[in-house]
Amino acid sequence: MKTRTFGRTGWQVSEIGFGAWGIGGGQWGGADDTESMAALHTALDCGINFFDTADVYGDGLSERLIARLRRERKEPFYVATKAGRRLNPHTAAGYSAENLRAFVDRSLQNLEMERLDLLQLHCPPTEVYYRPEVFQALDNLVTAGKIRFYGVSVERVEEALKAIEFPNVQSVQIIFNLFRLRPAQLFFEEALRRQVAVIARVPLASGLLSGKFSQQSEFAAGDHRAFNREGAMFDKGETFSGVDYEVGLAAVERLKSLVPRGATLAEFALKWILSFEAVSCVIPGARRPSQVEDNARASDLGPLDADTLAAVQVIYDEAIRPLVHHRW
Repeated sequence: MKTRTFGRTGWQVSEIGFGAWGIGGGQWGGADDTESMAALHTALDCGINFFDTADVYGDGLSERLIARLRRERKEPFYVATKAGRRLNPHTAAGYSAENLRAFVDRSLQNLEMERLDLLQLHCPPTEVYYRPEVFQALDNLVTAGKIRFYGVSVERVEEALKAIEFPNVQSVQIIFNLFRLRPAQLFFEEALRRQVAVIARVPLASGLLSGKFSQQSEFAAGDHRAFNREGAMFDKGETFSGVDYEVGLAAVERLKSLVPRGATLAEFALKWILSFEAVSCVIPGARRPSQVEDNARASDLGPLDADTLAAVQVIYDEAIRPLVHHRW
């Protein structure tokens, strides 16, 4: 497993991380804790040392499973969690110093930590990025010793660009994959210039870029891939990266011809993300050990050549760009 520098933090993180939304169950149709723990252990076995979770994943279950991993293993690893989505209603006004402190205290308890490694605002309303007092509250939590570093998880490129104007924002988590290329334009350039870490989330477009889905694939009623395709519960871009399912399937068939011999489409999709210097870590989700192993193998693939990268761009421009580029 190769590592990359994580912004200005001094951390060296595995370029493939562990996205822990799925092990919380919830919008992924349920999860088995025994299998989830096996997946977490496999991640460490594969050299993964960056785990991304949130206080709302399984109402804290995902955080508690990672705490258990800390008890069961001696290897050091980094945990990034998120706060804000517990608000109901989820409004900019809810991102108060009092609420953020309460969210942090709850995550500290769930994770059994004295100080959080990295706290991220969890896709807050755009207005939050225009409220300096929110970021002052985060600075105060650093001073108080409750969090070591903080960053943001965003929906849109514009939010990412605004967030990194605040000098102590150490990282930005953003959707970036073969179906979502816009971050590679101005934002990546600015992130590199400011030495801000970039965490690529939803790297497989909710599994669509695994190449394992078809017109006949079915998703459980509680799975966001069944109920959130039009944004019924949260931002549409979180599900299949906002791409129409049938359009995505057709694009996947075109992408398969670009996959190197001996690799899978998922490995190719992850390696493509890692071809961008600005990316610090990619966080594909996993609920089973085999999924973790598949994800980790992407780190060992050789670099993609210029013709392959250009071919990806053509597929995006022809099939995907009109659907997503202007929205996020």
